[in-house]
Amino acid sequence: MIEQISDKNIHEECGVFGIWGVENAASYIYYGLHSLQHRGQEGCGIVTVEENGKFHNHRGLGLVSDVFNTTNLAGLSGNMGIGHVRYSTFGGGGLDNVQPFYFHHKNGDFALAHNGNIVNAEELSDSLEEQGCLFRTTSDSEILAHLIRKPQGEDRINHIIKALSMMEGAFSFLIMTRNRIYACRDRNGLRPLSIATLGKGYVVSSETCAFDIIGAKYLRDVEPGEIVCIDSHGLRSNFYSEERCSKLCAMEYIYFARPDSKLEGCNVHNFRKESGRRLYRQRPTDADIVVGVPDSSHSAAMGYSEESGIPLEVGLVKSRYIGRTFIQPTQELREMGVRMKLSAIREVVEGKSVVLIDDSIVRGTTSRRIVRMMREAGATAVHVRIASPPLTNPCFYGIDISDYDQLISANMEVDQVCEAIEADSLEFLSEEALLESAPGRTDMCFACFNGQYPTGTFSHMVRTIKAKGRQ
Repeated sequence: MIEQISDKNIHEECGVFGIWGVENAASYIYYGLHSLQHRGQEGCGIVTVEENGKFHNHRGLGLVSDVFNTTNLAGLSGNMGIGHVRYSTFGGGGLDNVQPFYFHHKNGDFALAHNGNIVNAEELSDSLEEQGCLFRTTSDSEILAHLIRKPQGEDRINHIIKALSMMEGAFSFLIMTRNRIYACRDRNGLRPLSIATLGKGYVVSSETCAFDIIGAKYLRDVEPGEIVCIDSHGLRSNFYSEERCSKLCAMEYIYFARPDSKLEGCNVHNFRKESGRRLYRQRPTDADIVVGVPDSSHSAAMGYSEESGIPLEVGLVKSRYIGRTFIQPTQELREMGVRMKLSAIREVVEGKSVVLIDDSIVRGTTSRRIVRMMREAGATAVHVRIASPPLTNPCFYGIDISDYDQLISANMEVDQVCEAIEADSLEFLSEEALLESAPGRTDMCFACFNGQYPTGTFSHMVRTIKAKGRQ
């Protein structure tokens, strides 16, 4: 039996990166995908286009550094291309589902890469199959490819607008033809997508951190419901929906994005740091030291420490050389797997009352193991503080939390969760404080916290799931 060593099975589906009008595009995409590796480690790929319209592609399972080398990058010639890193949710894994997808079509070849989840995928795929379409993958991303195949002589943008109008969910798409790239974002703005300039060319990425490594200059975000066409005419904009809002997924700020990224103008590190400050104000606590759970909680721990005056210490160390999964046939070996990934520094925590900062609690099993680890290292008390509200609802937008049974806070009150993880006290950040941590933001998607889904499909679905659970 293979199990995750962490209960934090919160994984974002993937990251996309594209470049237009830059010589040796594949090398830039390679470095861009390196910067987005945290968004997906299962597989990755690059598709490029030469000026004569010839496409080149290479995909593989594994990390960017494992899949690409000097030889196969040299074969990806062209001054434009798109890339993708994948973590599978919808459709499962395997090389067939590794993107970008490349399609050979009599009216024009094209490639596409997708971040997110199309929530009405089954309905759309059933309809397409009835029309005679054949699917070669189990990924929902392929649906768009069938919807945008253009008849001879028609403008592809019209088919993209029509196709995106039919889709519900969270997505950022990059669609590349022989001479242009279309950057598309869902009408609710659930998934991030930004544009930068590089020389006389353009770069598009799921996160701005990928711009820095290649020296690109951030220009703007793709707006919710927008399709930005990038070609020899520069940037041209179309909107595929009049019903648009800015509901960026809160977990992008809390957990997924790199601290050096900016999401719609807000630096992720500063956001997390502010959430830590507000976490202390919400429930001041006396303790000797503040310890952040590596790595995404360090910024919040810094804010908590600064606001409280309690010293910040490195009380937990994370191994950089442990894989995501282990063969763990017994509970004893599973516990050993956690200890291999995280270890407490006895000299730091022994005899101390500790405030333990983490970004979220999913099942609670890893939280309990970390609390026990701190006590075994000599901590006199462990007060757990979470820089987000309780996760109480499934996510259908590309984060693989799709079952109430996976969520401890869906089934227990806060005091019960506190007892379950064996902490001395437990506090979650409120939704109001979380939103206020991003200056100027008036809304985010809090569906996993409060069940208020931006798309209507799941408001009904969740009520049905809950009703069945009560039967």
